[in-house]
Amino acid sequence: MYEPIRTKSVHRVADDARESFPHRSREEELDIQLAGHLAALLAVTDELGDPAGERIAEQVARLRGAPPARHAGLSGADRTALHRRAHALAGRALVVAASRADTAAAILAAERMDAHTAALTDQDLVTTP
Repeated sequence: MYEPIRTKSVHRVADDARESFPHRSREEELDIQLAGHLAALLAVTDELGDPAGERIAEQVARLRGAPPARHAGLSGADRTALHRRAHALAGRALVVAASRADTAAAILAAERMDAHTAALTDQDLVTTP
């Protein structure tokens, strides 16, 4: 009585298209995001000449599977601004590390936040009369 439908359903076409490109899991996306935040923190840490860069580089290498590019050293940038930037980056890394339940990265990020807070406090004490 009725003629069968000869074209694919719109929903089926959408499902086929979804399978045609690679997908990453939530964990993989969080790994990429955490590695990016830690790599940015590493660049600022290297800019400050802080020896903690080695620990950060280890975490980036663990997440990416390859050692990160390292920064050469001080460029004469404002140290207060660098400490503020490093504190913000460590905070972002802490949030992502907590989301993916990465204890080692979370502890490292929290320690770096504390270190940069202390450095900012010390600088404020030096600059105020």
